[in-house]
Formats: sequence, C-alpha cells, structure tokens
Amino acid sequence: MQYQSLEHGTARNGTSSTGTFTLGLLRNLRTHPLGDGTRYQWRTILLFSAALLPACRAKVEAPAPEIRPVRAITIEQRDFSVPVVLTGSIRAQDEAPLAFRIGGRMIERRVNLGDSVRPGQVVARLEPQNEQNSLRSALASLAAARGQLTNATTGLRRRESLAGHGAVSLGELDQARETFQTAQSQVEAAQAQVKFAEDQLEFTELTADAPGVITAIGAESGEVVAAGRMIVTLARQGGRDAVFDVPGKVIRSVPSDAEMVVSLKDEPKLTAVGRMREIAPQADPVTRTFQVKVGLTDPPPAMRFGATVVGQMTVDSSSAIEIPATALTSSNRQTAVWIFDPKTSTVTLRPIDVMRYEADAVIVSKGLVAGDVVVTAGVQALHPGQQVRLLSSSS
Repeated sequence: MQYQSLEHGTARNGTSSTGTFTLGLLRNLRTHPLGDGTRYQWRTILLFSAALLPACRAKVEAPAPEIRPVRAITIEQRDFSVPVVLTGSIRAQDEAPLAFRIGGRMIERRVNLGDSVRPGQVVARLEPQNEQNSLRSALASLAAARGQLTNATTGLRRRESLAGHGAVSLGELDQARETFQTAQSQVEAAQAQVKFAEDQLEFTELTADAPGVITAIGAESGEVVAAGRMIVTLARQGGRDAVFDVPGKVIRSVPSDAEMVVSLKDEPKLTAVGRMREIAPQADPVTRTFQVKVGLTDPPPAMRFGATVVGQMTVDSSSAIEIPATALTSSNRQTAVWIFDPKTSTVTLRPIDVMRYEADAVIVSKGLVAGDVVVTAGVQALHPGQQVRLLSSSS
C-alpha cells in the first residue's frame, strides 16, 4: 500500500500535524482502495484521529487581568481637639436651705414652689405658745429682780449717809454694798433671760434673708420638725450656674477655668458662655462623677432655674489622623484600611485603631503615618496584592 508521506509539525495554514496526517489518509484511501480487513483497521485509525481534531485547534491566549480603578488620598497627621458634651441643669450661684433654729409643730407655710420672696418675708411659722410662756416668765423674773435692785440701792444709800456720821459700822456698810451688787447681777441675768425668750419667740417665724425664688419644699403644715430641718430652699437672686456631673477623666484633661458654651436642650439657639468656677473635691459615691459648676455670663431669661441645658467644651488636643469613613473595611473583626503602594501599584490591608467616629470621617489614633496613601473608594472589591489604578489623589 502506498500513501502520501506526511511530515509532523504544523501546516502552513495553521493546522496541526495530526490534522494534516488525517487529511492525508483520506486522500490515499480515495486513490488506493483497501480490502475489507484492512479497511476496518484504517476506519479505526480515522475515528481516533477525528477525536483528536478538537484538541489540535490553535490555542487562544488568556486575557490580561483587569486593573481596578480606585480613589485614594494622601493623609497628614495633625492635632485634633476632642469635644465633650455634657447635660446638666440651671441653678442659682447662691442657693441655701432655710430652716427653723428650734423644733416644734409647723402651723403654717406661706410660700410654694416657684414663689418669689423678698427680704424679711415670713416663709413659715411654728406654734408659739411655749416660747410666749417662756417670755412671760422671763419678764416676771426681770420685774422681781429690778424690785430687789431698787431696795438694795435705797439701803446702800441710807447706810452710806449714816456711816458718814458714824452711826453705821463698816461691816454693815459692806453688807449693803454686797446686797446691791447681787441685786444688780440678778437684774442683768433676768434681762438676758428675757432677750433669750424673745429670740426663741422670734425663731418661731422663718423669714427670707434675701430676694430670690423658692426652688424646693421640705415640710408641710402640721408636721413636727426638728431644728435645722430644711423647710424650703431659696435660690437667691444674682448669678446663675450650669451644673454638670463630669467624669474624672474629663476633669483631669481640662483646665480648672475652662470655657464652656451652654445651650437650652429644647432650644439650642439660646446659648450662654460660662467658665468652670467650682469642682467638687469628692466624687459622687454612686455615679463616681464630680459635680462641676459653670458660672454663666449674661444668661438669657429663658434659662430659668431647673432648666435642662447642654454644655460643650473641648479637652486637650492630641495628634491623630483623619480619613473618610468610606475608607474603612474589616479584617479578622478588626477595623482596617487598604494602603496603596506607588512603587508596585498594589494594595495591602492594614489594621488601625479608631479614636472616634464623626459624621463623615474617622479619627485614627494608631496604624497610619503621614504620607500613607489610603484607598477611599472601591475598598470592598479589593484583595491583598491586587494591582490598582488611581483615579485621583489628594493630600
């Protein structure tokens, strides 16, 4: 059997050597017929060659990987002031509880919460019968002492006159003088007792010592109150304070006379400026915060006693980095950002520590340095080592 000799390799038209060999077999079979047995063997060879034809097609090169475009910024490190927002209330700078100096049954309270009072105005009264009786007794004792003093004065003068004529001995004269001095001392003691009784009777009336407003009530009519128990609290007219409960960490980071902007909680446009004027020396045993009083300068009339206010101030600045919130991603449950390497045009994932979150930015305290290029857009479709192309960058 003769057939066309074929060379292995690729034909000129791009067909592989196996394809050329198969085509050559077909041409030889048409020109040189075979017997039945030989034809069966060649049929098998042809079928096997036909199965190899798809694998012999020219291979197409794979497309180059797409370089993803991203946006990034070059960050800078600068000082940031940490804002502090506190909630408190308006109180008088001079506020004091009013109480009776003596105990007894309170028969009348003439003021209520929020009432304005003037100096000397009676706020409450105790039942005065006992004190009135004590005053009457003191007055009677004073009258008796004065009578004895009158007799002692008359007797002393008579004996002094007789002693000048030698009719009275010196011993009798000395005794008359002693009786006079005793009577005089008894009068003075009786006068003091009367004064004490008058004061006790006066103490049955509780009066305001300055103009102001009643801000608290401590007892009702008919109660038996002890001396010193708060009956009402008087906020004296004058300056007003904004009082806040401040954590110890904030106290340590601000100066003792720090300035604060205070506004009404329900009307933020009404503001006043004040300075810290008093810090409690001891923390509250429950909240572990310190009470701070901020003296307000020319507060608006709407800042009445008891009104809820919001105070804003800044603590000492600290060095940090600000990045857009869109740059954040996560890695192993930790906040991270993508860093662009200008030399290789690739990105790497770097964990960071966030100081605080703002409306559209994040303040980073650790993990970044000045000059880092942080990806801000397209962060969710990146993987470590991926090549990217910057659309824009800013510093």
